[in-house]
Amino acid sequence: MRKNKSAIKRARQADEKRLRNSHVKSTMKTYIKKITAVMENKDAEHVDEAFKKAVSFINRAASKGVIHHNNASRKVARLSKKVHSFSQKG
Repeated sequence: MRKNKSAIKRARQADEKRLRNSHVKSTMKTYIKKITAVMENKDAEHVDEAFKKAVSFINRAASKGVIHHNNASRKVARLSKKVHSFSQKG
């Protein structure tokens, strides 16, 4: 058990950050899954809209420090590659 005040506060802050970060990561994964679901349904109209929302959220997560900016860039690049290949086929 932590004894001094600063260690107790640090533990409390770490728990709050962990919960916030896990929520942001979970939401980010949901946006990515929505894009793949839209592509599986072959709904070309909603792909661009879902892609824009996902990219916006991924960049926001990177700016908050939840994920590294290189990780965000890699995710966006892979998503854009999928969306581009989908639009070429459709």
